[in-house]
Amino acid sequence: MKQDSRLARMIHVLIHMALLGGRETSETIAKMLNTNPVVVRRTMGALKRKGVVGSEGGRGGGWALLVPLEALTVLDVQRALDDGQVLAAGVSEDHPTCPVERAANAALVDAFEQAERTLLREFAELKLSTIAERAMQDAGVSRQAARPDHQP
Repeated sequence: MKQDSRLARMIHVLIHMALLGGRETSETIAKMLNTNPVVVRRTMGALKRKGVVGSEGGRGGGWALLVPLEALTVLDVQRALDDGQVLAAGVSEDHPTCPVERAANAALVDAFEQAERTLLREFAELKLSTIAERAMQDAGVSRQAARPDHQP
């Protein structure tokens, strides 16, 4: 099963944007993520609809972060990308009359719901500024001197 990496990728992009302090074009972001600018525009468009980023066309335009990292949580980014469940695991419905399948499904649904609540609580408490600080500590640089180690 293919994993959805949009959350991690957008956190990466948003933190770079904040640390670099300016606008980034879809083409620049696409290079950072090794993807197509069309994919970037679609994904950034979801963030724009939720007020996380803004865009400006023309020369000198691009995407700009509208919310400071200190005010932005992982849950904010997740909700901007997808308002559905974070954990997408499902249950079996091959034999709905089977008591074993029903019991297994009930146990899994309970566990999934508890895990979802815990994950959402953690996402709500984790600010992007905390992740940025960790990255800068790992790189041994101050926020003012932070530059990506790859070409964004």
